[in-house]
Amino acid sequence: MILAIDTSLGTAVAAVEPDGVVRAQVESADPRGHAEVIGTLIEQALAEAALGPADITHVAAGMGPGPFTGLRVGIAAARVFALGRGIPVVPVASHDAVALELLLHAALCGGFEDAEHAPFAVVTDARRREFAYTVYGDIDDDGLPVRLAAPTLALRDDLDGILEAGGIARRDADRIPAAMLGLVAARALAAGRTIGPDEALYLRSPDVTLSAGPKRVTA
Repeated sequence: MILAIDTSLGTAVAAVEPDGVVRAQVESADPRGHAEVIGTLIEQALAEAALGPADITHVAAGMGPGPFTGLRVGIAAARVFALGRGIPVVPVASHDAVALELLLHAALCGGFEDAEHAPFAVVTDARRREFAYTVYGDIDDDGLPVRLAAPTLALRDDLDGILEAGGIARRDADRIPAAMLGLVAARALAAGRTIGPDEALYLRSPDVTLSAGPKRVTA
């Protein structure tokens, strides 16, 4: 049983069975209130799924890309829950969850509108007039989205030109589906693969930096 947690955009939590059955999925769209709601959403997801902490065998952590402050809340929550239970954390690139949802929908509905197998970019707002995007192809033999390019930042005014030059369709996302995050983790575990990064995909340094040293005090 996988508990999936992501705070790269809003805050999303899901409980997913290894075969992909979604037992619960709850979320908050607030892009800044992660710390205030993460504990409540975890409790709510477990309650809706009729599960206790002891029933969880893995924790899928959305590793971004996302803003520093918000993203670290979800990663910390995933790691603390896993540490308390003595179970593994499965890191997942957050955009992979969106890509899998799009690819599954395309398979059911007969392909994307633009072109059935054209490369596409999952695009999320990185704030400060920038977008984060990851380029994908199709689903591989393990049922996982094929990442053609690593997550990258681009200025809002430049992104469309970059994608058009590469013949890449744009797919904007305003949420990360935690259920799909859990499904990506389940498929990676079944295939014996590690597909997510060990460290968070912040893409941008935090605003707060360590001091260069104590300030000199003068009378």
